[in-house]
Amino acid sequence: MVNTMADNFANNEYNPDIVTVVDENGVQHTFEELDRIETDEGRFIALLPVYEEAEEILDDDGELIILSVVEDEDGEIYLEPIEDEKLFNKIGELFEERLEDLFEIDGE
Repeated sequence: MVNTMADNFANNEYNPDIVTVVDENGVQHTFEELDRIETDEGRFIALLPVYEEAEEILDDDGELIILSVVEDEDGEIYLEPIEDEKLFNKIGELFEERLEDLFEIDGE
């Protein structure tokens, strides 16, 4: 039997996957992984920032962070911004469709 993220929410067994990313300036950022997909264009991940302070949570705009998952020749995994705006919009729409049943998504 395969458990989906929806099953975990329904059973109150949700344990978020936490991803730590170090940016080009060496600053560490923590995110909750919401979903990942693979298309003909590549592999992608949808993240939400994780904050330590309640005030930071209130200031957040709630936008998904969507990144491309890239593996180099040595097997190292990197998360990179999606530079192509058309591809970014397409992948963003796919994630929104997949996640709208679990989260309240404002389509602005």
